[in-house]
Amino acid sequence: MSALSIALKDIQITLKDRGALIQLFLLPLLFIVAYSAVAAAFEAGDVDARIPLPVVDLDGGSEAQALLDALDMAGGVQVELIDEGEAQQKLEASEIARHLTIPEDFTEGILEGRTVTLRLISHPDANLESTEAVRLVVEGVAQDMALESQILASLQQMGEMQANAPPEYQEAFAAEKLISQAQSQFTQSRDRPLVTIAQSVPGQESEKEELPGTAEVAVPGFTVLFVFLTAQATARSIYDEKKLGSFRRLMAAPISKASLLAGKIVPNFITALIQVAVIFVFGVFGLGLLGFTPVKLGNDPLALVITILLIALCSSALGVVIAALARTESQISGLSTFLLWGLGTLGGSIIPYFILENMLGPIPRALPHYWANKALDDIMVRGMMLADVSLALIMLLGFTLVFFVVGLWRFDFD
Repeated sequence: MSALSIALKDIQITLKDRGALIQLFLLPLLFIVAYSAVAAAFEAGDVDARIPLPVVDLDGGSEAQALLDALDMAGGVQVELIDEGEAQQKLEASEIARHLTIPEDFTEGILEGRTVTLRLISHPDANLESTEAVRLVVEGVAQDMALESQILASLQQMGEMQANAPPEYQEAFAAEKLISQAQSQFTQSRDRPLVTIAQSVPGQESEKEELPGTAEVAVPGFTVLFVFLTAQATARSIYDEKKLGSFRRLMAAPISKASLLAGKIVPNFITALIQVAVIFVFGVFGLGLLGFTPVKLGNDPLALVITILLIALCSSALGVVIAALARTESQISGLSTFLLWGLGTLGGSIIPYFILENMLGPIPRALPHYWANKALDDIMVRGMMLADVSLALIMLLGFTLVFFVVGLWRFDFD
């Protein structure tokens, strides 16, 4: 009996087990859909990060409306009109932290060039940093409005000074024309400022790359998780062979111990490859039909194929280790749950690995799931090539060899 004959027998047994087929092929798709749906719901319901700013508008004039529009466009604050009595009541009840009051003569004062006062009233327990941020926004907008008003007043005076000038100069420097041009420039400066500020922190630019979308994270992550979960099938298959006594007959056959274990690994390896194909087909075509963003498979098919082969091989070798360490069916179940779900969680299959690195430091790098997730993300999300993921592939190969050697060393062939 050869390793191939052993593998074919195990594959036939797997195909007859409907429960195993559901767990292998349907459950990953359900996890991906559920994860994408929950994440999409959170993204759709994102909370407005702006600081709430109730505003009491006692003026109601054009300049007051211009102030409200400018505050809304400035960003950082969320303007909400409120009655004066209601604002005072909510402030005393700590239902609001602060409110801004626009005085009755605001429009008139702005047009006449007089000093007008905006009142920002804050609760004693209000967050000081938020209050200061609101003050800076209001002050900046008010100063811009005051500057615009002063410029327009100056242009008006220039127009009046040209009253006795020759007609051709009066037409060229007419106050209405100058004011219209200035107002047009003010509007353009808001939409297209001449000076913008780009903030960066040296040494952190690479960490600020655009984060992948929900499906881009879910498909590679759950692919790695469920491919490694097939290791339990390898361990259980070996246990069942021992329980039924057929493993002893296999030992009596003219086949080496390494070939025997290889025969038990091959079915898991083939199953994992089919599993990945099903998940990727669903990710590329099925997610789009369900209203989610389809995933991309990257720019280097060879790198993707090699990565999948190594992940499936590593999972199969891990199954041998579980079979070597566990002695009973309950031990296989417990050890598989602890190892496979635990390693999957810490390795970035459920929580993205780049988030776990910020939380746990280098710990995830000691796990095969981390390198599997990193390789798939680099290829599928970032479009990297084979050379770019060579370190991750070497690490996966190293884990595979270690698992196989440990499994062969610790395996009880009796």
